[in-house]
Amino acid sequence: MVIRVFIASSSGSVAIKKRQQDVVGFLEANRIVFEEVDITMQEEKRLWMYKNMPEEKLPEKGNPLPPQIFNGEQYCGDYEDFFQSKENNTVFSFLGFNSTPSVKDSES
Repeated sequence: MVIRVFIASSSGSVAIKKRQQDVVGFLEANRIVFEEVDITMQEEKRLWMYKNMPEEKLPEKGNPLPPQIFNGEQYCGDYEDFFQSKENNTVFSFLGFNSTPSVKDSES
């Protein structure tokens, strides 16, 4: 399964941009294969994201804010969930991995 990060490339919010960069930067730094899905450019992807989020994660008003993270079709969480998993050193289980993916050391 591929990690999918639903982002908004045209967000005017600096906070949202920083959160998206934080998630993407972590995945890149840990060489985790992922796909960025821009919900501002792909209406069907945005609707898919809304439909596949747990009801308790949908805001009472408005739309859920990016980034939203999925492993394949399985919802992992939003930025707050990601941040908490980083703080607790549980990101790999948050992303739905059974163990830490093995990463080849390219500096040797």
